[in-house]
Amino acid sequence: MTLDDRLRNDARELAPGMIEMRHDLHRHPEIGLDLPRTQQAVLTALEGLPLEIAVGTGCTSVTAVLRGTGAGAAANGAAAPAVLLRGDMDALPVQENTGLEFTSRIDGAMHACGHDLHVAMLAGAARLLSAHRDQLAGDVVFMFQPGEEGHNGAGVMIGEGVLDAAGPRVQRAYGMHVISGGIPRGQFTTRPGTLMASSDSLRVTVQGTGGHGSAPHRSQDPVTVAAEMVVSLQAMVTRQFSIFDPVVLTVGLFQAGTRRNIIPEQATFEATVRAFSPGARERIETASVRLCQGIAAAHGLTADVRYVTEYPVTVNDAGQAAFAAGVAAEVFGDGRYAAMPDPEAGSEDFSRVLAEVPGCYLFLGSWPGDDHETAPDNHSPLASFDDSVLADGCLLHAQLAIRALRELSATGG
Repeated sequence: MTLDDRLRNDARELAPGMIEMRHDLHRHPEIGLDLPRTQQAVLTALEGLPLEIAVGTGCTSVTAVLRGTGAGAAANGAAAPAVLLRGDMDALPVQENTGLEFTSRIDGAMHACGHDLHVAMLAGAARLLSAHRDQLAGDVVFMFQPGEEGHNGAGVMIGEGVLDAAGPRVQRAYGMHVISGGIPRGQFTTRPGTLMASSDSLRVTVQGTGGHGSAPHRSQDPVTVAAEMVVSLQAMVTRQFSIFDPVVLTVGLFQAGTRRNIIPEQATFEATVRAFSPGARERIETASVRLCQGIAAAHGLTADVRYVTEYPVTVNDAGQAAFAAGVAAEVFGDGRYAAMPDPEAGSEDFSRVLAEVPGCYLFLGSWPGDDHETAPDNHSPLASFDDSVLADGCLLHAQLAIRALRELSATGG
């Protein structure tokens, strides 16, 4: 039996344990950087494995290092090459409406983005690779990360040294994300270069002078000025930015007033801003702040305009994207891999890892139904993910680590 066959069979044998872990995490979702129950579930899953384990201080992360014992792992006292595999662990403030037997028991919290699968797959990969550490020509760092959903968990873990956990800095990094809708179940996809957009926020408070709605001329109405800003921001996007280097600006919150006949003193809105290149990201920050301040001044009002940078553009190394695509196609067959034609406007804090280390982030279709095209997207209260992909995600993690370390050892990094 070949190594590939042994790994595939072992991943299938690990599937029941991964499913049990995933269902437990799904019932008990935790949000943000503080995930004590989830952290303990990971530590329990890793018990008995030959791992060097550390927990975070600024968040409830788990970092585990597996020292490979295969040929080329370390020679003549030289440090072994190392690669990183990452799984994010946090849930979302969403009220679940799937009706699943293992639905969330926590009111207002749900694993609507599939991070429960990510944790189970990575824990499975740690167990799978531990059983085959004699095939590892180097070390593997397992990055169990809280706080991906807007809390910069990757940044916290990088600051605490996850990239250097094996000793020398990891030389490759890989991550994977399940998708509820849009990709056929069991299909992997990725692309070289820009994979996902940056994510920033624009927060504007227009200060006016309150009064009676019947006499707006005796007040300074912040609502009409803020509304003009919202409309003008959309026009700015279409007139100042190339369609070949686009940005997306969506106002998702607008708050003002208490009654229809009262002009309030303030109007506030917030927007999410996405860009697909560092240059466009820099330009939209300057342009959006300038526009809002200019409109306020034109009406004789003032505005507090704050542009907050969050996650950078997620950029796959071209060579590592080709490598990961080749591994997925070889391990699962050509029909299970499809090149991703366009970047996604979603964002990902694994972008911070890829900014430091060459690597690749992939997507895995996981909708349990037949029609993935009309399936609910991630973050929906109806988002659902098929347990059958757990073994495949675990297997791809393991194969990426084994093959990347083999390549690094052969080429000297």
